[in-house]
Amino acid sequence: MHIEEHCWYSHHLDREMALKVYGHFGKPFIVFPCSRGRYFDYEGMGMIAAVSAFINEGKIKLFCVDGIDGESWYNFSVSPASRNASHEAYERYILEEVIPFIRRHCNSPQIRVMTNGCSMGAYHSVNFFLKHPDVFAGAIALSGLYRLDRVEFGLSAADIAPVYYNSPLNYLPGLTDPWYAAHYRHSRLIVCVGQGAWETEAVEDTRLLDGILKAKGIPAWVDFWGHDVNHDWPWWYKQMNYFLAHLFN
Repeated sequence: MHIEEHCWYSHHLDREMALKVYGHFGKPFIVFPCSRGRYFDYEGMGMIAAVSAFINEGKIKLFCVDGIDGESWYNFSVSPASRNASHEAYERYILEEVIPFIRRHCNSPQIRVMTNGCSMGAYHSVNFFLKHPDVFAGAIALSGLYRLDRVEFGLSAADIAPVYYNSPLNYLPGLTDPWYAAHYRHSRLIVCVGQGAWETEAVEDTRLLDGILKAKGIPAWVDFWGHDVNHDWPWWYKQMNYFLAHLFN
């Protein structure tokens, strides 16, 4: 397998930021880590090995990025507005630094990139896709939370205003611009969740997201797996292989 590691100074985040590339060819995916995770976790936790057939056959190319969740949604010591500002800086890093890098790496200056992630990575996958469907071609999001007024993030409904545009279950119902609908129709959104241990809140958010998507006519494959399917890597391996097989086989 072809693997590269890259690091550069991000002026948007005022620090060195790293990422890893897995694969020589194929549809590009930007992979967001789990909560407070790192760019090498997909490899370290076994996901790269689990989907290696798709990588080695040139069907997909993964770009695993670092996150800054510890400074944004998990930084309980600052205001919601400050946390949102940190995330917005991260968003600019992704859009203005990582996406151009991916397009150069793929020698395809206009290509739309798929998003992917598990748990907190699923939140980022859905949020980035919904906000920027001209940049992202869809998502494979596994076991995510899709609203920020959760105990997980130390935020309540009273805190939503300053983070509103990064909380999909809050902003999506009011998103009426036909520009978004046109792009969503030419995308592939896959949202999956198990119904076993540690998935209760993710199931609730996924059901709410499913209802909004259907009400707005946004095409999506929302898949609820069984009550034996836990919020854990072995199931995410199975889910990724299942959905990749449907997309690329």
